Parts: sequence; C-alpha cells; structure tokens
Amino acid sequence: MAPASARPIPVAAIKTQCSSCHLKDICLPCGLTGPEVERLDGLKFARRKIAAGEVLYREGDRFQFIYAVRSGTFKSSLMLADGREQVSGLHIAGELMGLDGLAAGKYASSATALEDTEVCAIPYAHLNELAQQSPNLQMVVARLMSREIVREHSLMMLLGSMNAEERLAAFLLNLSQRMKARGYSPCEFHLRMSRAEIGSYLGMKLETVSRTFSAFQQQRLLEVDKKHIRITDLEGLTRMFETRVH
Repeated sequence: MAPASARPIPVAAIKTQCSSCHLKDICLPCGLTGPEVERLDGLKFARRKIAAGEVLYREGDRFQFIYAVRSGTFKSSLMLADGREQVSGLHIAGELMGLDGLAAGKYASSATALEDTEVCAIPYAHLNELAQQSPNLQMVVARLMSREIVREHSLMMLLGSMNAEERLAAFLLNLSQRMKARGYSPCEFHLRMSRAEIGSYLGMKLETVSRTFSAFQQQRLLEVDKKHIRITDLEGLTRMFETRVH
C-alpha cells in the first residue's frame, strides 16, 4: 500500500468564494473592493482536505497553484544534501503557500500538514490573468509576495544574530501576533511543530530547544504542557526580546 503522503489528494466538489470566507480580511481579498472580490469569486477556487502528515506538494513539483490555508497548520521544508530535513516555514489559516514556485516554475520547498487541514487551491495562471485586469489585485499579489520575502529576512536575522533564548522568544512572539490577528488568544495556543521541527527552523539542537523552554518556564514567562503553550508574561517575553535585539 502506498504511504499516506503519496496518495492523490482529493479535490472537494465544494467551491470557495472569497467574498463569504471568514478569512477574507487577512487572505487574498484583503484590500480589494467589492467588484474585485467578485472577480475572484469567478475563479471558484477548489478546496482540498489534507490529513495530518500528508504532503500537499513536494520540492521540485511543477508549479500550478498557490494555496491559501483555510484551517490547520503546515510546515514548509527543504531536503538537504545529506538527507536531513530543513524546516523553512510555518503556515497557519489565512496565509498563502507555494509562492516560491514562481521563480523557476517548480516549488522550491515541500508543504506538509501538521494536523488535519483544508486549503484553497488557486490556479496561478488564472489569477495572473485576472491581475492583469486589476491594478489593485496586482498590488495585493505583490504585497503577499513581499510578505514572504520579509519572513525569509526575519529567519535570516534569527539565525544570524540571536542566541537561543532570543530565537525562541522571537518565534513565540511572532506566532502570538499571528494568532491575535486571526481573533485567537495571543497567549494560549497549541504548537503543532515538534521540538525537533522548531530546532530545525530556528537553527537549534533539540536539546537546546527543550532547555530553553524549561528556562522560560523557570522565569515564569511560559507554562508548557507538551505542545500546549500558555504565555503567562507576554510583556516580559517581549521586553526580554526587545532589549536584547535593540
């Protein structure tokens, strides 16, 4: 039997309309007018459900779609020459994946579901045709691409200039801000990435990740129950990060 990640991912018959989506204020329609959103509705993005552990697309696959996360969490990753996985991103509801396929026509990373998820599959060729008719939509697409570039630069800063505590604090604060933007608690959330995946993403050894989480608990900045995180002193965590960076 083929492994779960190798099975074809079904496309649901349900069609998604941006105008009625609960994520429209932070996803692709953000900043567009009513008529422009209606044009997006005309594309009728197909929904796909991806089970935990399944791969949505792999590094090197032909680029066709940009994917908007409707629910759940994904990690993006690269395969290193020695066979190790390098986690390069974490994607939650309202965020786009697959933009790294624009440059060479092939996805530059793989996207794997960290829990049961749902995405909108946006055909880029059709989106590009629509954008040519709408300067505002062109700006939105450009802004979303810029957001991905900023995230890459943020990761470079994490890996290049911060110690272990600063890296983990920056990671948790970033996730806190993203949760708050979606109407969720900025102080309590379930961290879908494993400690090993966090270490890969932040350039830290597994032991260092675990030790740093323990240090934050001892400083009463966090309460940790396996993957459940509760930030008990958000101001303290922010202050520690900001004073060391600036």
